[in-house]
Amino acid sequence: MHPSQNPGGGMSVVTDRGVTAASGFRASGITAGFKPSGNPDFALVVNDGPQTAVGAVFTTNRVAAAPVHWSRQVVADGTTRAVVLNSGGANACTGPQGFQTSHTTAELVGAALEIGAGDVVVCSTGLIGEQLPLETVRGGIDPVVAALAEDDAAGLSAATAIMTTDTVPKQAAYVSPEGWSVGGMAKGAGMLAPGLATMLVVITTDAQIPSSVLQRCLEEACSRTFDRADSDGCMSTNDTVVLMGSGASGVAADEPEFLQALTAVCHSLATQLIHDAEGASHDVVITTYNAVSEDDAAEVSRSVARSNLFKTAIFGNDPNWGRVLSAVGTTQAVFDPDELDVTINGVTVCRDGMIGDSRDGVDLASTRQVEVLIDLKVGSHEATIWTNDLTHDYVEENSAYST
Repeated sequence: MHPSQNPGGGMSVVTDRGVTAASGFRASGITAGFKPSGNPDFALVVNDGPQTAVGAVFTTNRVAAAPVHWSRQVVADGTTRAVVLNSGGANACTGPQGFQTSHTTAELVGAALEIGAGDVVVCSTGLIGEQLPLETVRGGIDPVVAALAEDDAAGLSAATAIMTTDTVPKQAAYVSPEGWSVGGMAKGAGMLAPGLATMLVVITTDAQIPSSVLQRCLEEACSRTFDRADSDGCMSTNDTVVLMGSGASGVAADEPEFLQALTAVCHSLATQLIHDAEGASHDVVITTYNAVSEDDAAEVSRSVARSNLFKTAIFGNDPNWGRVLSAVGTTQAVFDPDELDVTINGVTVCRDGMIGDSRDGVDLASTRQVEVLIDLKVGSHEATIWTNDLTHDYVEENSAYST
């Protein structure tokens, strides 16, 4: 069985539209002053209804940021009217004062929009351990509300304002033949090893779907996309994925079709995150197939993705299959070491646990794309992990992140 690597089923997704692709939503992005650079750093996405359904997943890191604690409470009742996001400060490891800042941010946004603070999700990203300046929040509320608009430019401005070490904004959207849409934006370039979320992601839909279905679909979509984008094995304290439903299309979406569309949008965003990973020179797709279970396949692919030896080999344009097998051998997956095949960019460099075709046929220097296939030959299940190589630039960027 040859593996499939697109959990979205190949649905047509565009990347020049984002959270305003779905009707019933306004967005904005401005410079409030959180970043010393003066780049945009404050964003807002508002659901104008008529429905205010929501689903959300958050980091599983036990050291969670203040906005994560606040937002978990907000989405608990299945209703959300707005998401406010700042870059330039994570508001993580900031104690009671940090939580109060998140609470006050929601109150200020709620007052400006004439909604309750309990309907405002708060997201932050940036350096851990520093208090978020409340005066900067206060100064940004009126401008970010005034800039709200429904067009694609407004969606792009929001996607741009949430960037930190990202080099490009990340958007994706799908429009169904039935007339409902899904749109999304994401930020993230490092600390990509999430548990059901990745960095900051806001997704919108105008399909008529209740919160319970949104939550179920989001968890499933994230498990196949964001949870399998594993850049560097490091999980953020602030990871949040929020899905808001306005119902503004007036069309009730079929759940399986909606799940497929949502997964396609999430897949696009997740692969954009990997493509923009800090310092990366290769995008690496690792698929393990013919496993006894999907969990086994995911464990094997993730083990290879987190191998620094493998990742540095790819950076050096070296198709070193021995590093792949070494990583496979650390897992609890079912396999026979003498039956393993490894294929890199179409060349079976390892066959039956030994050397296969010549590595000379694998040219990694002339391509950014690297496809690794691992055949366990013991079942019929598969799983794909998206990662990148480990470069000098990644080390340099992260060695000076707080200085």
